[in-house]
Amino acid sequence: MQSLNPDPKAQYTSVYGALKKIVRTEGFWRPLRGLNVMMMGAGPAHALYFACYENMKRTLNAVFHHQGNSHLANGIAGSMATLLHDAVMNPAEVVKQRMQMYDSPHRSALRCVWTVWRTEGLGAFYRSYTTQLTMNIPFQSIHFITYEFLQEQVNPHRGYNPQSHIISGGLAGALAAAATTPLDVCKTLLNTQENMALNLANISGRLSGMANAFRTVYQLNGLPGYFKGMQARVIYQMPSTAISWSVYEFFKYFLTKHKLENRAPY
Repeated sequence: MQSLNPDPKAQYTSVYGALKKIVRTEGFWRPLRGLNVMMMGAGPAHALYFACYENMKRTLNAVFHHQGNSHLANGIAGSMATLLHDAVMNPAEVVKQRMQMYDSPHRSALRCVWTVWRTEGLGAFYRSYTTQLTMNIPFQSIHFITYEFLQEQVNPHRGYNPQSHIISGGLAGALAAAATTPLDVCKTLLNTQENMALNLANISGRLSGMANAFRTVYQLNGLPGYFKGMQARVIYQMPSTAISWSVYEFFKYFLTKHKLENRAPY
């Protein structure tokens, strides 16, 4: 849906319409293309992400706000965690998006990695890294601040409460996703190097840099171009962040409880 100049066979007007058309014309499993590479990247990326966030949050809360919770500390901690997370996930995002493009020549993740490496070099996997950070730092700042704020409202004692983690995580992810959609559109263009769009914009070679991506999106689609796929992005992020927070909080509760029980004298 974020494609700036899509093939006539790949023009979509709604999330449901896109899903229906993709399944009908490209096969039932097509929407899951790139799943394996995302799973490989997500494990280590999220381990770094949450470990950094918890440590930075604890340290910065002690500096900024001696008692309770500081939204500034939460936002900075989320931003710092994003630097590590995106360093792992950016190459996985490039491979996933190349495989998901309509009529993609890449039939497997390994083939895609090899082709991109051979034809464009290592830099291709990080071409959108600065754009990704420019998008994800505000995304994660909004995400973490909103999550922590909602937790203070619905779970003031900060105990393990699955319902509160799901609701807070889902709403935080939806708000952050909607606010950062323009940056996501630019990131998609840099990752995919969409040939038809670049030709239409009279760009030869490779497009690089966030400023150039912003100009190209505006040149081809105007202001509405920055919000292409926003509905799909919100629908994707809500369950994603709700699941992520609820699973994380469960394991934090389980492991902490287990650790305390092991320390208890008999």
